[in-house]
Amino acid sequence: GNASNEKLITKINKKNQVNIIFHAAAYKHVPIVESNPIVGILNNVLSTKNLCDLSLKFNIEKFVLISSDKAVRPTSIMGASKRVCELIVQSRAFFVSKNINDMGSKNIKFSLVRFGNVLRSSGSVVPIFEKQIRKGGPLLVTHPDINRYFMTIEEAASLVIQSAALSK
Repeated sequence: GNASNEKLITKINKKNQVNIIFHAAAYKHVPIVESNPIVGILNNVLSTKNLCDLSLKFNIEKFVLISSDKAVRPTSIMGASKRVCELIVQSRAFFVSKNINDMGSKNIKFSLVRFGNVLRSSGSVVPIFEKQIRKGGPLLVTHPDINRYFMTIEEAASLVIQSAALSK
């Protein structure tokens, strides 16, 4: 399915009575979004807006956005799209907390977490580095000014759960 598909998300929620949404559906790879900026922005931003709005509609208890370290002072379209997603989540949290647009009656808690590179996850840069090392190098990092942050899958999962548990 597609997280931007409002009918699908509505059907899933009605069938399963969802309590928590962990929103990880996004294009997270910089080269893919740089090559397909319109699709990347539409997918990332629309899916976040739709899921936030449907969370309010269905009185979901918690919404956690899985964001990216690339959203911090973004230098790419993907990073900028993820920053917009964060702003959408933050705006919904603000509206709920201030009782704006009749959202204050909702009990939903919005939160977000930012990840760098999750070791051994799908799309991790580590297998690329390992392949380069096996071939005898060189080890290519995309740009000398890019910082890479690493965590394990266990750390990433724990961070997501903590975000849901601690959100206010």
